[in-house]
Amino acid sequence: MYNLYLYKTIQLKNFFKSFFRNKKNEDETKEKELDYKYLPKKDEYIEERFTKNFSKNGGKFLYASTREECNDFFQKILDENNWNKKTILCFKKNLINDFFNDINFETNKTNLNSNLLITGCEFLVAKDGSILVSAHQIKSYKIKDIPINIIVLAKTSQLSETVSKGLEGIRIKYSNNLPSNITSIKNFNCEENEKLNFLTYGTSSKNLYLILLEDL
Repeated sequence: MYNLYLYKTIQLKNFFKSFFRNKKNEDETKEKELDYKYLPKKDEYIEERFTKNFSKNGGKFLYASTREECNDFFQKILDENNWNKKTILCFKKNLINDFFNDINFETNKTNLNSNLLITGCEFLVAKDGSILVSAHQIKSYKIKDIPINIIVLAKTSQLSETVSKGLEGIRIKYSNNLPSNITSIKNFNCEENEKLNFLTYGTSSKNLYLILLEDL
């Protein structure tokens, strides 16, 4: 329900960013790029490509410019699905503090039968609209073992053009301590003709929301 509106919002946001860009903004962007030097190089339209392919896969996409918008979108998701009083699985509670302001809800770290999983990710892959994750997000569990309903929290600095560039980003990011269980989630609408790759083979379809917070 939000995808078309937010896709247009991204297009307008990119237009105004380009129109009003000045030297100061360019310098600030360069400084931020240095902070994320381990990430694959991004181009101007990678957000739009990811949004298009992610939505085509059946994912529900929400673009937030502020943490306050993250709060608002999260609450709307809970209300829309009647999840306010349901069990919520979250392996990393500090993830919630990175995206939300003054929001309180109970989570657990062990119940795989929870109605909802809140998780982060490693990278968002623009080419096929998939979500690249590892043991840092889903521990040693297979995708089919985690709850069917998922809210992924990610930032624009995590966008990657391809799976291979995302894997390279993981290798550089974690250096000599490469995480296990690297896989991707792509099955948001499980159809017979869906194209899977070596990272998505054997996974199950998920009802997935993505809240993408702008940080670049």
